Amino acid sequence: MDNLPAEVTSLVGRRRELSEVEALLGSARLVTLTGVGGVGKSRLALRVAARKLRAFRDGVWLVELAAVREPDLVAHTVAEALRLGEQSGRPPLAMLIDFVRDRQLFLVLDNCEHLPQACAVLVDTLLRAAPGLKVLATSRQSLGVGGEHVWRVPPLQAPDLDGPLAGRPGSFTAIELFIDRAVAARTGFAVTPDNQGDVVRLCRLLDGIPLGIELAAVWLRSLSMAQLMFRLDDRFGLLTGGRSAVSPRHQTLRAAVDWSYELCSPAEKVLWARVSVFAGGLDLAAAEVVCAGTEIGVGEVVVGLDGLVDKSVLLCEEHGGRVRFRLLETLREYGQERLREAGEEGVVRRRHRDYYARMAERLDADWYGPDQLNWFDRLRAEHANLRAALEYCLTQPGEARAGLAMAANLWFYWIGGGQLREGRYWLDRALAADTEPCRQRAGALAVNGFVIVFQGDVDAAVAMLEHSRDLARQLGDENTTTRATLALCVALFHHGDLPRAAALLHHAAAGFEALPVPDSMAPIVGLTQAQLAALAVDPVAGIDMCAQVCRSSQSVGELWVSSWATHALANALWLVGRQPEATIHARECLRAKVRFADALGISVTVELLAWIAAAAHEFERAAVLLGASLAIFEHFGLPALSSQHRAGPHEAAEEQARAALGDAQFATAFNRGAAASLDEAIAFALGQQPAQTEPAPSPSTAAADQPANLTPREREVAELVAQGLSNKQIGATLVIAQRTAEAHIEHILTKLGYTCRAQIAAWITAQR
Repeated sequence: MDNLPAEVTSLVGRRRELSEVEALLGSARLVTLTGVGGVGKSRLALRVAARKLRAFRDGVWLVELAAVREPDLVAHTVAEALRLGEQSGRPPLAMLIDFVRDRQLFLVLDNCEHLPQACAVLVDTLLRAAPGLKVLATSRQSLGVGGEHVWRVPPLQAPDLDGPLAGRPGSFTAIELFIDRAVAARTGFAVTPDNQGDVVRLCRLLDGIPLGIELAAVWLRSLSMAQLMFRLDDRFGLLTGGRSAVSPRHQTLRAAVDWSYELCSPAEKVLWARVSVFAGGLDLAAAEVVCAGTEIGVGEVVVGLDGLVDKSVLLCEEHGGRVRFRLLETLREYGQERLREAGEEGVVRRRHRDYYARMAERLDADWYGPDQLNWFDRLRAEHANLRAALEYCLTQPGEARAGLAMAANLWFYWIGGGQLREGRYWLDRALAADTEPCRQRAGALAVNGFVIVFQGDVDAAVAMLEHSRDLARQLGDENTTTRATLALCVALFHHGDLPRAAALLHHAAAGFEALPVPDSMAPIVGLTQAQLAALAVDPVAGIDMCAQVCRSSQSVGELWVSSWATHALANALWLVGRQPEATIHARECLRAKVRFADALGISVTVELLAWIAAAAHEFERAAVLLGASLAIFEHFGLPALSSQHRAGPHEAAEEQARAALGDAQFATAFNRGAAASLDEAIAFALGQQPAQTEPAPSPSTAAADQPANLTPREREVAELVAQGLSNKQIGATLVIAQRTAEAHIEHILTKLGYTCRAQIAAWITAQR
């Protein structure tokens, strides 16, 4: 398991460095690669990580921090890279601690220098909690964490300016890199007696810094080696006053970048500066809107982008059929300096914010339709830019109200795209930044309440949604009043207050009908009506209602509403005993939820498939799915049995499977599911492969060997774990600190020889 990107160019001249870093990681749990910008820290870290893929059972994971500007988002970004879910209301750091505690994984934190304190706290906390974790960080400075081993990445080996050239030119790694990149730039390039001196002098002047060498080599597409050196010598002469003394390395890199900038056309220079406002990349459409203006017309933008790609200033990448451009962080920082010098930073950043605010408005209007998955793909690609735009709103005077509107307009991305934790972060900040009564505040309160419903904190959601409704009514905002009413209905439905939920749903339906302009959230009314019938009121009638919602959604090419209607349909079919049909529809739902990366949807659908298997007398399969579902809830940090719609059916399915299989066989099957990875569990639920080839230790064995090892308090905690309570809920139930509850669970896992909470639950049920 990994999320490492494919290498686009070869790693040249780092054999010794690779060996030394790998040797250091043999004994050290935290290694930080430091060095100047452009020296190749990230490339070296990625190659080390790629060579660790087989050594870590739970994967090798890259966390790219260059585009993260808020310290509070560091833990969230790590959780996102590890593919943890967004539905938990718990802090991201607490979720990370629980996730990594018993796992063996390798984490690469790339570009930590602008967030040193936040990175240091996170790394220190995770390393203390997880003995199987190793971290490789890249930064221009050390993190300052206890146990940190700092390894300074050296420039590539280049001949001294005043020293003799010993041996072949290619024996120096800087020259080796230049030759490799020069051949890529100009087919047939070779070092000859005529150009050897220029090649050597170039690598000397650039002091072996890979970024500078690569920027220079690309110019061989259009310049001879002599022409290249003439221009480079001129640049260094200007910067050093004509002296040939070696510049400090950071000045050398600056010289290389300055030189590359001066070789750009006027339009390319302007474009380089303006694209620096983008975080994490951009596409052509965004560049044409944000970067065009004085000095560069819309039609010139694509030509300028192509020129910057040719000069290796911009990287050109393809994601999902879309071409995107990205600046290396060093070159982005340089562009931002130039933008400030030109006095354009405020104007271009405002255009950037406006572009993404309009994107959020279009999402709110167009989410229900055939482009839904394309929307999600696009928004995930633009995630860092959305953050940058929201950050602009919340840090610039007078812009907080625009931040309220933008965060609220992104509601479908937060809820449907598995981004609830981040959505709540921005909504909370925006609501705190602008507390004056206004329509934007009422709308943000409604969306935040809806987000919190899906996180499982129903009491907080109800209070916020009632506040939103009251404010919207005072302001005469019928749209927000109706949206808040619908969200409040959903909250009460999950809370078990069916009469009030039904009454509110009636009011919401009438409210949407009465609006002079159709509201984009209206389709959720029909879905909620079908869910209420299928899950709680009349399953037979609910089957037809869910099928109708599916047909309506599919007729316009919509998938998200359809997937939840399909889930409710499968649930209703299970309730009336039509198990084969229920299985078909539940698997259809699960496939859709995987496409959306919908953590809550994946979790509850695997759980539903366990109930269906038990009802179909497939008891071993049911036991495996029960174990897998609890592990998935745990993986995503969700309270497994917090809803009354799930607790009863789960217990009934478990009782049926245990009675049919016996304690030992049930426990073995349950543990197979609990020990499966997320991908393995999903594949098993879809009927594609076994959950695990090697089952985890059976709880019955632990019960026989160690039944008396737990203290009375640990036994209490284990019982609450088996009930599906979170650490916070366990602490509240036993009137102890959450951290104390976490410590008890850690001791229980150690004593029983287990690796996850789902195995504790199986052990408890075996004891019963």
